[in-house]
Amino acid sequence: MTTLELGVRVLIAFLTILIVTRIVGRKDISQMTFFNFVSAIALGSLAANLAVSSSLSIQNGILAIIGWGLVTIALGFLDIKSKKARLLLEGEPIIVIKDGQIMENKLRKLRMDTDELQSLLRKKNVFSLKEVDYAIMEFDGKLSVMKKEANQNITKGDFNFKSISQQMYPMSTTIISDGKIINENLSKLNLNEVWLNSQLQSLGITSLSDVFIAELQKDGSIYIDKVNDTVH
Repeated sequence: MTTLELGVRVLIAFLTILIVTRIVGRKDISQMTFFNFVSAIALGSLAANLAVSSSLSIQNGILAIIGWGLVTIALGFLDIKSKKARLLLEGEPIIVIKDGQIMENKLRKLRMDTDELQSLLRKKNVFSLKEVDYAIMEFDGKLSVMKKEANQNITKGDFNFKSISQQMYPMSTTIISDGKIINENLSKLNLNEVWLNSQLQSLGITSLSDVFIAELQKDGSIYIDKVNDTVH
């Protein structure tokens, strides 16, 4: 393959993929679902083959990209018309926190651990699990969060009062995760396992295996989500 031919093939591949993706629509960019992800990878692979593979004719390469674009459009219409097809192609939203309780079985289904969940919550300006009423993992991998009524965004200025709650710690900190004590976090707070065990006993918890996650709140209280959720 000559340099000139390579340049022509790259230009044709770029223009073809640009036209096809514009026709397919912007959903692939704005809402990257599983189906959109597979579609984008396939189109990119076809374009790359058209650009550099001398064994693939330009005509066949263009037809392959256009053909895949038509398949994507057809499945997009099917997605709109059929709920069953939509569930098959894109999946369904999954509730990971319900009525303030973490749904461990749903996290396992998503292959997500508590650290990932907390990271996604922080991106929503939620720094404590105690604040969350509902959290739903959407089709595109983004987390939708509904805070508890008491934690919804109301400024102090709206009521012209000063906070009277005492803050013992700078932020909420996870001290138990998946039934295991996070000693590093306890040390940073100048606390130890003896203190933690006494706190758990005062809350009626006798075994760490009963605790899925525990957070030490800014005011010194402990928020606990147990392993056996009562919400269904």
